Amino acid sequence: MSASEAASRPVDLRGRTAIVTGAGAGLGQTEALRLAAQGAAVVVNDLGAGAETTAQLITEAGGRALAVPGDISRWALGDELVSAAVDTFGALDIVVNNAGVIRDTMIFNLTEQDWDLVLDVHLKGHASLSRAAAVYFRAKSKAEGGPVYGRIINTTSEAGLMGAAGQPNYSAAKAGITALTLSTAQGLARYGVQVNAIAPRARTGMTEHVFAADSAGGRLDILSPERVARLVAFLASPASAGISGQLFIAYGDFVALLEPAQAEQVFTADDDLFTEEELARKLGGYFAERDPYATFAAYGLAKLDTTGVQALGG
Repeated sequence: MSASEAASRPVDLRGRTAIVTGAGAGLGQTEALRLAAQGAAVVVNDLGAGAETTAQLITEAGGRALAVPGDISRWALGDELVSAAVDTFGALDIVVNNAGVIRDTMIFNLTEQDWDLVLDVHLKGHASLSRAAAVYFRAKSKAEGGPVYGRIINTTSEAGLMGAAGQPNYSAAKAGITALTLSTAQGLARYGVQVNAIAPRARTGMTEHVFAADSAGGRLDILSPERVARLVAFLASPASAGISGQLFIAYGDFVALLEPAQAEQVFTADDDLFTEEELARKLGGYFAERDPYATFAAYGLAKLDTTGVQALGG
């Protein structure tokens, strides 16, 4: 497909149905509203009254929405959300896994409860809905005898690429979501389903303690969730055909496509099997006087940030 052919594909989502988790407020709500504005019917999931609030905003604007409150870490809710989409709107086309929670702490203060909660909401929540959607897409593809329209958009984080000292649980969950995205993309490719991940920065209730205020007036906040929602709407649309298994960083005025990790150096044993002494000589020598920040952590991604908005305390 040429660039001109890709550009000619429609971005509108009329006739499509989406599920958005964590859509009661913040980034998820903005994503749900944007998908609805592009024509999609939206199943809105979150805890408490937030789901109803977002669904009401969509319907008041002339769109179609259904609120399905519930805890996405409950495995069965994935099936319930898919059933709600199909029973109410006739189909499922788009999944936006967004729900999340934070319990920040250093590793030496990490409790089992805070580990389980963050992993359950983020990683298990992504997995439960992705699995349920995959079952639906696979069955539909088999029934129709060919590829179907399907989009899954997962929400990871730069914390999963760099590791955040005060977020061992969150960082692990987000790294897992990236791996889940790659596996799901491979597993569903034969059915026509595209699966991608975004690592967004957005000023929301969950991140209000993280970012300083945007000092530049006269424009949309540089960390507004609306900036990320545009990418989500694009990835959900026919215009994104052929894009799958990718990871994008999105905030401010840019979207960055990340490339895979590469081997920096290969060490080979002189005589088939390494001895500890040879490893000490070759690896130890290679790392002598190495910059302590030159690790597997993707610290270089910080150079992307030209927003001028500093992390509080950073």
